[in-house]
Amino acid sequence: MNLLFPIKEEMMAQRIEMQICLGSSCFSRGNRDVVAFIREYLKKNHLEDRIIFKGARCMNLCSNGPNLRINERIIEGVTLSKIEGILEKEFENIK
Repeated sequence: MNLLFPIKEEMMAQRIEMQICLGSSCFSRGNRDVVAFIREYLKKNHLEDRIIFKGARCMNLCSNGPNLRINERIIEGVTLSKIEGILEKEFENIK
């Protein structure tokens, strides 16, 4: 443990990694709009410093996409109409 900066180290341990599939199948099914929504959601809820959000190459689950990975859990069938509920459920304990 870093004794000079224990709070920062603790925050880093709690960071969540979220990846959205940007493969052609998922992207063509509306992930562009989902990406924009997630970015705005993270900003609005002051989660940008706690959640690392980035695009990912194809997750090889094309028939079940669009796909979102939060840490090691994959959520399939993510759409613009579902994403707010997904994020609320996933991050209710850290907001």
